[in-house]
Amino acid sequence: MISSSLSAVSLRDLALVQAVHRYGSFNSAARAMHISPSGLSHQVQKVEQALGAPLFERGGRQVVPTAGGQRLLVQIAAVLAAGEQLQQVARAGAVAFGGELRLGVPVTLGPYLLPHLVGPFPQHFPGARLSLSEGKPRGLLRRLHEGELDAVLGPPANPASGIAMRPLFFEPWELVLRADHPLANRRSVDLDQLDAADATLMAESHDEAMAGRGAHVQDVSLESLAALVVLRGGYALVPALARERLASMPGIVLAKLKGQAPGRTITLYWREASPWHEDLQRFAELLRKLARQRPGLKPVDVE
Repeated sequence: MISSSLSAVSLRDLALVQAVHRYGSFNSAARAMHISPSGLSHQVQKVEQALGAPLFERGGRQVVPTAGGQRLLVQIAAVLAAGEQLQQVARAGAVAFGGELRLGVPVTLGPYLLPHLVGPFPQHFPGARLSLSEGKPRGLLRRLHEGELDAVLGPPANPASGIAMRPLFFEPWELVLRADHPLANRRSVDLDQLDAADATLMAESHDEAMAGRGAHVQDVSLESLAALVVLRGGYALVPALARERLASMPGIVLAKLKGQAPGRTITLYWREASPWHEDLQRFAELLRKLARQRPGLKPVDVE
């Protein structure tokens, strides 16, 4: 039987405890959860008293779990995930995704794909809202696993257990050159004509071989990557969907790569336990359809 003190603990109380663990600070967690630091501290103490064990070590610059707290936090995460699943199943019905698809998109994909997706989405999923979150692929997959997102788009990865994945389309790299580069007047360029040491590559998905030969790897937006080419010279490799936006930037030109251009495969990830498996499959088909309509993109065949 659950004790009366533990039964008085709400899912909100457990979410506050999880926020302290995630942010490592009562002040940061309080801001994120829209509660005062003193109120947050009181609620955490309430949970600790109900469980009969301290969850965190206090007094240092960063709040860290106790040894026992670490084990209890794993169970708290499981309880919150079960609560989220309960809510999702309750919402699921005639409306796709229970009325809302919380989609995570990498910052190097979102601004270039979403203009083609936002319009068709309500036509294919009437009554459903598309809520978007941008970030880095690893962080987005973590949020998917923790139940904050319903699906994530990103490059190939080894997701945690319980995460399903479906490759959607291949997106080749294109070349960004400064306007005064010797090859800037060519519509297509052989990558072998370029020195790897002159390359500026995005951190999310770069060529390890090129990085090993002196290429600069930068964890910046694609617009900033192109700006670095203007400042430094050399060249950058960018995904094909970004061509339309980047081509309007002054001081650079874009060219296609000859032959079998390198690139990235965009994959859709979701939790295997999701009650919207059929909706997500339809969403994957919509994305593959959009890929067929965009120059350069190649839908990935699914066996």
